[in-house]
Amino acid sequence: MNYPDVPIWEKYTLTIEEAAKYFRIGEKKLRKLAEENPDANWLIMNGNRIQIKRRQFEKVIDSLDVI
Repeated sequence: MNYPDVPIWEKYTLTIEEAAKYFRIGEKKLRKLAEENPDANWLIMNGNRIQIKRRQFEKVIDSLDVI
């Protein structure tokens, strides 16, 4: 089945690569944040693949001055 691509700003979860482009944060930094916060509400582990809940992570970013 061929699904049409969903625009990144409409996706519920993002891969590390997508999140890096969307939030303009390096992939290494995002992986480090995920490793340091394994129980964060913005993080989902799909097997060994990291998924970032876009809206919840947006709230985290909004509350920070420095990453």
